[in-house]
Amino acid sequence: MQIRVGHGYDVHKWGADKPLILAGVDIPHHIGLIAHSDGDVVLHAITDALLGAMALGDIGQHFPDTDSRYKGADSMLLLQEALRLATEKKFAVANLDVTVVAQAPKLASYIQPMRESIASGLNITVDAVNVKATTTEKLGFVGREEGIACHCVILMAAQDGTQK
Repeated sequence: MQIRVGHGYDVHKWGADKPLILAGVDIPHHIGLIAHSDGDVVLHAITDALLGAMALGDIGQHFPDTDSRYKGADSMLLLQEALRLATEKKFAVANLDVTVVAQAPKLASYIQPMRESIASGLNITVDAVNVKATTTEKLGFVGREEGIACHCVILMAAQDGTQK
C-alpha cells in the first residue's frame, strides 16, 4: 500500500468583527479571526496537510489571499477542492489528528461537532478524525490571546495500491 503523510499549520490573529468558525463549526466568542477567507484555522491546517501529503504545495498557492474570489470564502469548500485533487491522484484520507492551540475560548464541548464536521467534509468516518485543544499556559502570542494556531497531521493512502 502506498501511503503519504502531511503536516499542516495555520495561524490567524484575533480582531475581526465576524463569527469564530473552527472546523466548520460556529463557536460562540466575542471576537473573530482576521483572514481573507472565513479564517477557519482548523480547516486551513487540514487543507495544508492534505496538499503537503500529495506534494501539491500549500493552501496559499491554490487559494491565494491576493485573489478576490477567495475573499470571505468558506474554508470547507477549499478543503473539498484539495480533497478532489488528492482523489485525482487516487489517494484517500486514512486518518488525521488535529491540535488547536488557543488560550480562549474553551473548546472541549465543541470537539465532537468539529470531528463530525471534518469527517463529513472529507467523506470519512468520525473515528478517523481526532481533534484536541490545548493552551500555551499564557505563553507567547496564543497565551496573550493575540491569535489561534492549529496543527494537523494527515495520513493518505492510495485507493488502489498504486500511485498516479
